[in-house]
Amino acid sequence: MRNPLSDTIVNIKPSGIRKFFDIVSEMNDPEVISLGVGEPDFDTPWHIRDEGIYSLERGRTFYTSNSGLMELRKEICSYMQRRQNVSYDAAHEVLITVGGSEAIDIGLRAMVDSGDEVLIPQPSYVSYEPCAILAGAKPVIIDLKAENEFRLTAQELEDAITEKTKILILPFPNNPTGAIMERKDLEAVAEVVLKHDLYVLSDEIYGELTYKGEHVSIVCIPGMRERTILINGFSKAYAMTGWRLGYACGPANIIQQMTKIHQFAIMCAPTTSQYAAVDALKNGDGDIAEMRSAYNQRRRYLLDAFRRMGLECFEPYGAFYVFPCIKEFGMTSDEFATKFLEEEKVAVVPGTAFGDSGEGFLRISYAYSLENLKVAIGRLERFVAKLRSLG
Repeated sequence: MRNPLSDTIVNIKPSGIRKFFDIVSEMNDPEVISLGVGEPDFDTPWHIRDEGIYSLERGRTFYTSNSGLMELRKEICSYMQRRQNVSYDAAHEVLITVGGSEAIDIGLRAMVDSGDEVLIPQPSYVSYEPCAILAGAKPVIIDLKAENEFRLTAQELEDAITEKTKILILPFPNNPTGAIMERKDLEAVAEVVLKHDLYVLSDEIYGELTYKGEHVSIVCIPGMRERTILINGFSKAYAMTGWRLGYACGPANIIQQMTKIHQFAIMCAPTTSQYAAVDALKNGDGDIAEMRSAYNQRRRYLLDAFRRMGLECFEPYGAFYVFPCIKEFGMTSDEFATKFLEEEKVAVVPGTAFGDSGEGFLRISYAYSLENLKVAIGRLERFVAKLRSLG
């Protein structure tokens, strides 16, 4: 019988994040604490849920336009104006997607031809590389460095560019490292992008979760709005992961082609979620501030705990992850995470799940209660002390 499977998809590795999530599920042990999945532990705020419920009560269960509710697109434009002082046309420059993940996928498919190179700074979100491959592009990895706080430098970008380079993926605030790019960093990167006539796909899903001033988008840098697809969504900032709603803002000619793919593959994002998202944008600023404050408290707690146990970790200023270094123990990230789970019943994600440059690091999410974090850190401190005594 002929092989029914595509070589391309068979050769793509499964997500390293889900591997440990699945192990925890199979253990079925109430003592296991998972710090592996990047999902807020907050419930979606009630006023947002109420709007979703109300939309169902009103019978708003039909397709929206392919691009999404015009009311939602207008609210996104208002949000971008108020947060980044950048204007978008709701009719032609905004597309509502099924999560930010769909926007990444169709953005790449709309922009690359076979053989084009896509620059992907790593460690970073697991979907970028496979999405580039599925779009027919060649992913080119830029290894980010701890000594640079895992920021992308202009020189690292310059060194990776070839005549085939077309797109730079800009994954900041960063998952898994928590790294951010400040305005001066973005200005240096933008200069290289403009010099080589590149385009940028800027994933800003964690843009509301920053702890060192306000998030700055690269679309604010002169000359960059015209060559950037900005991706965002509602999962992280509004605790709406299961609502599966994201969006893309960008030049009309690119958004038009993304909408075409979306039209044939998806039709439209969930209608109930779109109505709820209108309320999130209108009335959710206070919820964001409250959740961000709680995350920041947890972030400071973890950094202080690492300092006390002598575990090296740079200070992350974005998202809800820390990325401690475990190189001193002479184990791979996968070995450390596996042994930690087996012996102490705490699940974390090996840094290598986010690219080879994540070797020697762990991703620990603090999108969990402070109580759970304290128990998990107590177990980590015991585990680390035992490894040091054996060494």
